[in-house]
Amino acid sequence: MTTFGRRTFLSTAASAVVVGAASRAVAAPYQTRSRIALPSGVQSGEVTTGSAVLWSRASAPGRLVARVTSGRAGRVLRGGLATPGTDHTAKLFLTGLAPGREYEALLWFEDEDGHAGETQRLRFGTASERPAAQSFVWTGDTCGQGWGINPDLGGMVGYRAMHRTRPDFLVHCGDTIYADGPIQAEVAEPGGAVWRNLVTEEVSHVAETLDDFRGRHRYNQLDDNVRAMYADVPVLAQWDDHETHNNWYPGQVLDDARYTERRVDVLAARARQAWQENMPIAAPPQRQQDDGFVPARIYRTVPRGRNLDVFCLDMRTFKDPNTPGTEPQRTHILGQEQTDWLIREVSRSRATWKVISADLPLGVVVPDGPVNQESLSNRDPGAPLGKELELAAVLSAFKRNGVRNVVWVTADVHYCAAHHYSPERASFTDFDPFWEIVAGPIAAGTFGPNQMDATFGPEVVFSKVADYPNQSPRGGNQFFGHADIAADGRLTLSLRNSAGTVLWTRTLDPT
Repeated sequence: MTTFGRRTFLSTAASAVVVGAASRAVAAPYQTRSRIALPSGVQSGEVTTGSAVLWSRASAPGRLVARVTSGRAGRVLRGGLATPGTDHTAKLFLTGLAPGREYEALLWFEDEDGHAGETQRLRFGTASERPAAQSFVWTGDTCGQGWGINPDLGGMVGYRAMHRTRPDFLVHCGDTIYADGPIQAEVAEPGGAVWRNLVTEEVSHVAETLDDFRGRHRYNQLDDNVRAMYADVPVLAQWDDHETHNNWYPGQVLDDARYTERRVDVLAARARQAWQENMPIAAPPQRQQDDGFVPARIYRTVPRGRNLDVFCLDMRTFKDPNTPGTEPQRTHILGQEQTDWLIREVSRSRATWKVISADLPLGVVVPDGPVNQESLSNRDPGAPLGKELELAAVLSAFKRNGVRNVVWVTADVHYCAAHHYSPERASFTDFDPFWEIVAGPIAAGTFGPNQMDATFGPEVVFSKVADYPNQSPRGGNQFFGHADIAADGRLTLSLRNSAGTVLWTRTLDPT
């Protein structure tokens, strides 16, 4: 009979408990008095070989409760409190799960009198510790450039296309919201079509207050496709610039007349709190405090068994200012601590594939105005300079440490592409060849292609871009990546559009 491990527990702000099947909470789903609704659905995230995070939002104050089952065995677990201080969101942190198992969780909120509210169901599967097949999808850029939820077209149908591939998890590579992009009721498109958005008050202007940022997340969760996918597919979330403001970096003071608060550090702190409240990210439980918000570390390793480790980066928090990028000394996009972590953790990984999920691309030139650069590429095809020196250090260390089978995935630039990097084409040659696969947007304006920087020798093997700049999702040029790992370790990568059509594919054998 399937059972949870004896170590299974739930971590909350001040306790770690297991509630057995005989607890009072078991009867809760069958009570209807004082019903608390789940207006934003349910999510799971950070699902590894033995752990997971469950998430939901309540319509009123309450405690998150879940009956988690695998086969005929299960537990009822009581988690965090949903209060106005958390925008009525709450999480359950699960450990001690059995590897390679399918789990189902029924979630609800319990009011102060123990009465249960609306229930919703989610599913997730832990990764096997043995060689086993698994798949995942990745993308970025949701509700950008004023293209929001259009009910006439079925909402954000790119999420439906990803969902239909039945992946084991989704990596959202950043720009999970567009806090700096107002959404209006109607947008005129080239050719005379009119795009009609669902609009809420919080998305009708740029986000400045904590409630504004929270409202942006609530808006995305109104979409039926998003809620359906997140109930079935665990999420690994990253954040980038548009969760706060376009191309921001720490210490910046905005020159944007739309804002009354122009200190980006103030805006970013509010944005990060709203983002962390709304993402099923596994913040260390001991850092959760009742008297205030404590940010979780965004960069992290997510072990997915014998064949896969995923390394999620944070290319925003430690970023030096945007410049032309030609400094002779190393400047930072990861920061020294994260750089050391990435080298150490990827080098010690024993998984067949090491997938590094970056919220900014490597060899793509991403301008910030006429001179400055947003990403690490600097338009100069010569030896590494500025932020490029940080990447050079990482790639050299991987080669020195004998790391094999590294694939980078990313989004950000609003088109899809497959890039192969190799030293024989490069100015900097102290690295082993690797692939970078770019996907997105999934529900935003489509652009591209961008110029490439030759320093690390990228070859554009494939790209698919907009028919014209800022093309709406109606055109179908919305993209996601799909990775399928067979039990024998063969990795098949593909790029697909919002109809699910495969545009490019390549199978890689592990070395």
